[in-house]
Amino acid sequence: MHTSSPSRPRIWPWLAWALLILVLDQLTKQWILRHYALWDSTPVTSFFNIVRAHNTGAAFSFLADHGGWQRWLFVGIGVGATVLITWQLRKYPTQKLFCFALASILGGAIGNVIDRLMHGYVVDFLDFYWGSRHFPAFNVADMGITLGAALLILDELLRSRRSKPAAP
Repeated sequence: MHTSSPSRPRIWPWLAWALLILVLDQLTKQWILRHYALWDSTPVTSFFNIVRAHNTGAAFSFLADHGGWQRWLFVGIGVGATVLITWQLRKYPTQKLFCFALASILGGAIGNVIDRLMHGYVVDFLDFYWGSRHFPAFNVADMGITLGAALLILDELLRSRRSKPAAP
């Protein structure tokens, strides 16, 4: 039987973070589905509503009105991202910011893939607006993906700053 070395870094903490995002995402979406009909909304502040929206597209409803084939494209992209991210987490488990970013994206990507497989659309419910202009509604999975993307950019900026040679 093969056991991993105790000194070898493990990816379980990163997978646990991804799972936390996934669980929060799915719990909040299930609550919305149980308590709101499509487009029902509850004003929370002068700039924020809880609303039930369905997104058959990607970010900002990209490709939402293209007949359904995009569902399987986005499922495939999500599955591919899951494989790539898991491989990266195994390869670089000691790079904390990088792995935290990837795990955030992983949890969000899986959450939205689950929606596409179960419903054919992603359940969105966080609606921010200014006057009559609404930012596209989003969900916990989208927050994980956005946080992860921002942290990946930060990680790369920090990495490139560390690798620059000192000026003479």
